[in-house]
Amino acid sequence: MTQNSIGLGLWGDNGHQIHWGLEKYPAFNPLAVGAMAEEGVTELRKSNPNLHVYEEYQEFLQAPGLAFVSLCSPLRDEQARHAIAALEAGIHVYAEKPCATNEADLDRIIAAAERGSATFHEMAGTAFWRPYWHMRELLVAGVIGEVIQVSAQKSYPYVERRPTNEAVDGGLVAQNGVHAMRFVEHVTGLRATTIEAIDTQKGEPRRNSDLQMASAMMGRLENGGLFSVVANYLNQPGFGTWGNEMLRIFGTKGMLESVDGGTRTRLVVGEDDRGEIDTSTEPPDWLEYVIANAFDAQPMPFDLDTELHPTRMVLRAKADAEQRRKA
Repeated sequence: MTQNSIGLGLWGDNGHQIHWGLEKYPAFNPLAVGAMAEEGVTELRKSNPNLHVYEEYQEFLQAPGLAFVSLCSPLRDEQARHAIAALEAGIHVYAEKPCATNEADLDRIIAAAERGSATFHEMAGTAFWRPYWHMRELLVAGVIGEVIQVSAQKSYPYVERRPTNEAVDGGLVAQNGVHAMRFVEHVTGLRATTIEAIDTQKGEPRRNSDLQMASAMMGRLENGGLFSVVANYLNQPGFGTWGNEMLRIFGTKGMLESVDGGTRTRLVVGEDDRGEIDTSTEPPDWLEYVIANAFDAQPMPFDLDTELHPTRMVLRAKADAEQRRKA
């Protein structure tokens, strides 16, 4: 059984830090925090008035009783180093995406997790959201046959707080496009084997910015099928949801889709238009999987290499796009 009190540390709030939803995970006992705005610290002190705030990361890792660290590092470029240091200290790690900003650092994280006793996981639960989990279940059941072509989209709004330096959050392809790449791989259960990408800064009004506004990626799946991904910062306020997501999967027997930010779905099998898919069942909770894996040795839905493979592919895509810009 999971421990009744897990010593939790939270470093940074550059991303989807978990402090706003801790009531869902009563086993966590926040002990240590660092690199976080005062508003977040105040929220955490509701759970533990004795919460200690650290200025230096190495001191943070030495907090008495610390067993699990959630990373949203102020600079994503530093996050791989933070993750490896925690793993080498025997502390379980849960990291915002992208967990690393280059493939070499990604490999270093995996190696550190493999050689030690602590577990590592990314905030990689995209395919466990409604309706994507339900789409995954239909694919596992073989409802639309073999997957041949996948199209995915992830569109966020443009806002002034978007970093002008990709070192801060990983950039469009790695921090936005990774969601769409998880749609492709984690929903279908198929890995990508190749990826190419182009991107553009057109539409970014700020000078001295390296923010990319739109990207297109494409490649081949391990079964010989094809995928394409669109990622951008062009979602408009009038759309009604923060993200404009699309996932359309064509198989040998049918077609499955989710559009308009997951608000509309459709399943067609042969001549049978089955309409909206059933999303009434509650999807599993990714962080609960992570906690059970760390403290009860329960298996994850897929191994670490598979979990992180969408991140690996978008890092390759980002590098490919950069090379094309220089050509």
